[in-house]
Amino acid sequence: MKRKIHTLLACALLGLLTVSCIDDSYTPGSGGTSTYKGGPTMRAERKAGRIALGYCTYYGNRTPDPSAVTHINYAFAELYIRDGKYHSFKLQGDEKRFQQIVNFKKQYPDIKVCLSFTHTVANPDNFQNGGFSVMASTEEGRKAFAEDCLAFIRKWGIDGVDIDWEFPGISWSGHACDPAHDVENYTLLMKQLRETLGNGYLLTYAGYVMNVQGTEGNRRYIDVAAVDRYVDFVNLMTYDIASGAEGQHQSAWDRPDYYWDCQRAIDAYLKAGVAPSKLVLGIPFYARHAWDNSDGFKGCVDYGKFATEYPASKGFKLDNWDEKGMVPYITKDGKMWAGYDNPKSIGLKAKKILSLGMPGMMYWDYDADDAAGTLRAAVWDAVMQ
Repeated sequence: MKRKIHTLLACALLGLLTVSCIDDSYTPGSGGTSTYKGGPTMRAERKAGRIALGYCTYYGNRTPDPSAVTHINYAFAELYIRDGKYHSFKLQGDEKRFQQIVNFKKQYPDIKVCLSFTHTVANPDNFQNGGFSVMASTEEGRKAFAEDCLAFIRKWGIDGVDIDWEFPGISWSGHACDPAHDVENYTLLMKQLRETLGNGYLLTYAGYVMNVQGTEGNRRYIDVAAVDRYVDFVNLMTYDIASGAEGQHQSAWDRPDYYWDCQRAIDAYLKAGVAPSKLVLGIPFYARHAWDNSDGFKGCVDYGKFATEYPASKGFKLDNWDEKGMVPYITKDGKMWAGYDNPKSIGLKAKKILSLGMPGMMYWDYDADDAAGTLRAAVWDAVMQ
């Protein structure tokens, strides 16, 4: 769960210190063009209650490997606000891509599929006119949206919804923001969704790495304790958490010298009273160097594109290792360039979270993996250990 796509999370962090956010050059989901064909591959045996969740995007083209996922969040659907009121929502992109995922679920009904909602606008017939902040500001808007979600779930035979409002009380990408009321309205929205959907469908959200911040009159992010009773689990976006600085780890497990890390993100939720069984750790399937092209190279590159975008011939070296942070990193000409995750770090993180009682991992995004499915296989095997 990048903004917004999920990659915009660090921009929010940096945005706290600066007036505006640098445009992100990342074109996600371009890790390869192969489509999975055939039956499930033999991997670690699935364990009840464990989660290996992949975000599949509307601009991706891969059919998921059924042996590598327990859950799929389809990204995204966007809100249509007209004349200051919620009007409807639509899938982003071509509906045929969503149909591909629905057909996949029909073939593998044990795999849960949720529709993920974004605060961003991508459809040419829509425009940024208020988004979540406006929709959630009234009881009428919340009810209408929740009823539309229920109708959509029933129509397509999927399992629930995932809310990716990034984030209440803070704005970028031009979406509306109301720091005095967004946090409370987010809680009311999740309450309404649970009441409308009942307990038979999943309700999850893409979680910021911290609890709600600020004063009562100027708050941002999500009141995780308040929404906890309504949701099945939280997809913690434990990536892009190096405050936007160039050449840092974006998903280190424990680096107190950095802006934030995975350990502190988990602790923030646990201290707020969220049970570890509701926390799913986020894994990036890309390397992050910066929020723009730096020195002529892309600031963010899919794992499946490392060989072409970070070649040794241009001074890059992969798989350097940070023992404390428990993550690999890329150097250029001997200097730290970008942080990312690989099978080793995924395995070590999985041991940590499973020991805490957390059920598994999610990742952004499925198509960013290499053609062999290296990272998604690593997530599965690590979670099912």
